[in-house]
Amino acid sequence: MKRLMLSLCLFIFIITHSKAQSLHTIKGRTIDTASTTILSGTSIAILNAKDSTLVKFTRAAENGTFELTGIKNGRFILLVSYPKYADFVDHFTLDSTTQVKDYGKINLTGMAKILADVIIKGEKAAIKIMGDTTEFNASSYNIQPNDKVEDLLKKLPGIQVDKNGKITAQGKTVPKVLVDGEEFFGDDPTLVTKNLRADMVDKVQLYEKSSDQAAFTGVDDGQKTQTINIKLKEDKKSGYFGKVDAGYGTHDFYKGQVLFNRFKAKQKFSVYGTTGNNGTTGLSWQDNNKLGTGNDNMQMGDDGSMWFSFGSGDELESGNYYGEGIPRAITGGVHYDNKWNNDKETINTNYKLGALGIKTTKNTISQNNLPDGIINTTTDENSDRNVFRQKLDAIYTIKLDTTSNLKVSVDGMLKNSDNTSNSNSEGLRGNNTMLNSNNQRNSNDGKEQNFNISAFYTKKLKKPGRNFSVSISQMINQINSKGFLYSDVKYFNEAGVKNGGEVTDQFKTNNTHNSVLNTNVTYNEPLSKSLALVLNYGFSLNDSRSDRKSFNQSVPGNYDVLDKEFSNDFKATQYINQAGAILNYKKPKTTVSFGSKVSAVNFDQLEQLSGQHYQRSFVNWLPQASYLYKFSAQKSLRISYNGNTNQPTVNQLQPVKVNDNPLYLPLGNPDLAPSFNNRFSASYNSYKVLSQRSVYISGNFGFVNKAIVSNTETDSSGKTIARSVNLSDKTPVNYNIYSSISKKLKFLFDTEVGLSVNAGGNTSYNYVKSQFSNEVELNQIVSNRFSPTLDISRYKDKSEISLSFGPSYNAQVASLQKDRSNKGWGVQGWGSMSFTLPKKIKLQADGEYSYTPKSQAFDTSFEQVIINASITKSFFKKEDLKFTIRGNDLFNQNRGFRRSAYSNMITQTNYNNISRYFMFSLVWDFNKMGGGTPQK
Repeated sequence: MKRLMLSLCLFIFIITHSKAQSLHTIKGRTIDTASTTILSGTSIAILNAKDSTLVKFTRAAENGTFELTGIKNGRFILLVSYPKYADFVDHFTLDSTTQVKDYGKINLTGMAKILADVIIKGEKAAIKIMGDTTEFNASSYNIQPNDKVEDLLKKLPGIQVDKNGKITAQGKTVPKVLVDGEEFFGDDPTLVTKNLRADMVDKVQLYEKSSDQAAFTGVDDGQKTQTINIKLKEDKKSGYFGKVDAGYGTHDFYKGQVLFNRFKAKQKFSVYGTTGNNGTTGLSWQDNNKLGTGNDNMQMGDDGSMWFSFGSGDELESGNYYGEGIPRAITGGVHYDNKWNNDKETINTNYKLGALGIKTTKNTISQNNLPDGIINTTTDENSDRNVFRQKLDAIYTIKLDTTSNLKVSVDGMLKNSDNTSNSNSEGLRGNNTMLNSNNQRNSNDGKEQNFNISAFYTKKLKKPGRNFSVSISQMINQINSKGFLYSDVKYFNEAGVKNGGEVTDQFKTNNTHNSVLNTNVTYNEPLSKSLALVLNYGFSLNDSRSDRKSFNQSVPGNYDVLDKEFSNDFKATQYINQAGAILNYKKPKTTVSFGSKVSAVNFDQLEQLSGQHYQRSFVNWLPQASYLYKFSAQKSLRISYNGNTNQPTVNQLQPVKVNDNPLYLPLGNPDLAPSFNNRFSASYNSYKVLSQRSVYISGNFGFVNKAIVSNTETDSSGKTIARSVNLSDKTPVNYNIYSSISKKLKFLFDTEVGLSVNAGGNTSYNYVKSQFSNEVELNQIVSNRFSPTLDISRYKDKSEISLSFGPSYNAQVASLQKDRSNKGWGVQGWGSMSFTLPKKIKLQADGEYSYTPKSQAFDTSFEQVIINASITKSFFKKEDLKFTIRGNDLFNQNRGFRRSAYSNMITQTNYNNISRYFMFSLVWDFNKMGGGTPQK
């Protein structure tokens, strides 16, 4: 009995002692890291590490201490939480060796302090990189009262805005600026950047916009448009704003502008009007891609599509002004867009008109390099060109149901133009003896009508990722023009004595009609969660006619004799069948796509005056591949390849014989074969939030097989006959590289410093025949350019300074006449500054410096400094009334200058443009958006 009682007591002791050894205590004290303030009431939880279930819970006492007892052995998580503080989390293990775990002081960090450390002073990150999109936070950049979007864009790293409003981002031109993802006044970016207020902007997004088809399928089709999207603040989407700007200056320079915008919920209404002769045209600088300018002949696209191009082929035809000559402009427009029916239906419509006239005086010096010498030609030209254009467009979209959408686009354009020009040219041999001369006059009046309609339907099927789309479009273009050509060409022997010549005096008409129907069906089939196959088929029908007539005089003043040599009446019908397949592999960090399209083209052409019948058929290949890797949300790498067949133009095959320049005559080559272009490109971007450092690198390289090059023969009188041929034993190449790095330096008072490098070049070829022998030489032209640029900017409330400068190297060296090359180092720089003084007075100045060196081809250098300055006095609390005195080109050095090289020709042009004047202007900015005041 005693032995049994002893054994029982021993068992109870062992059990009790074991329990005591396996129970533990957790304790500590919670305080604020920065201020050492006691945080009473802090919640303390012990969680099971295996499944996160709650084991023990308590709150800290008034002195911040806590204690949790009776915890068994095991693996646990300590979670300490307090409002507006970051959680404290610790993983720990309890075993028989530890009875009490004392954390001591647990320092909790306030969320405000963490945000200050991570996102810099509690502000939002200035830049975010999300895949292919770079997003700028507008509030991170200082803007002044009544600044426009254009002023904001100039402060964003990697984006430049020139004096004409043209935007370049990361080395690429930006032809499209959207507002909340929608077009605003069509595709004219300046009407966004110069119209909308900067204080309305929440975010600025920069990306390459895909086509509607690629955006729907998610498969890159190679059609990319560098795009800026302006996202507005929610509280700035209701109300009205605008401005009235009027100014008059010396030498009768003037400007006027009225802008009014009314935003209400999902509706936007805007109207504007401008007039002036100081270079502010208000017209889109990129519309020439849409209005069909060219040389009055038939063109052919990479996929075999063919069209007639129209107009005189200069910038004025599209309503542009690039600083050449003195402009006279009147423009206006209306914009309206709206969403309704729970955002299922949207409408976006615009009407724009523009009248632009330019008077130009220019002098051009060209050097024609030949195997046995050179020809230097000097041309003086005066021109007066005018255009009046109206354009109406509308886009309607509707969500038919949860799986299908329809987008319908319509636009039309009417244009009238008249151009007159007078020129005198003199051609000299290499020994400076007179070779030829040409006194020429041209006049032309034209009318053009253009209409386009398209529909794009998308449908998602039951299986995720399976979908199809159908697109159809119709384009109709009609042009009618008439004008006169007078040319008096004289030829001279080496003694400078006239020994012949020819006079051309003709009346010309041109009536052209073009109708194009395009259809396409695309089907997307998911093969797995990450792999999809995209199939497409398209059919196109092109019906075109170009009726061009030249008439000589029967009696003075009566042009009624048809000149068949320079007249033609082409009718062409073209059919294209195109099919393609693309595989697309997509993971969270990796996207790969590759495939090809094939198009079979047949066209039938008839020249009705001569009865010539010409048929042609061919097959085009368009392979493509791309690779995208996202290292993180702020770092990505893209590599791509595109190949396309480049068909010869009809002008190269069977030319429309044109005598617009009697000293240059084109001939056709019906044996011309297509060339094939290969293009490789890569880009890398990265942004670090903590250091505010951004890096962008992009480059591309291309080469051409069976390149189509010119074969010219210049005779002893200086007349050139040109035809196109295929290059068989050489491969032209080209490359472009752009890189930039920028960082905000705090030790330099938050100054943004950036370095960018822009480089490129190409090697091209052409055949040149000697003046005095039958030998044909292959001319190699090697062109290279290199321009590093240092950018420095600092934007504060009362002052803004921005500088951009650097050297530049340009070289064009032809294997013919290497001792007459054009190469050398130049310098360019640009800067602006503004200072806000007491009494609401603001001083502003901007300047440009450029230096182009002399070369072996040109024995003169070019240097100029252009300084503009202004003083502005603002009135009222919101500074919405301003009086400005501005001096333009204070040193009176703005002289038009341009050098270029093509084939075996090097050209230098000097032209008149806007120079020094002083202008007084009054600006009234009014703003009633969301009840707020302009952001400073």
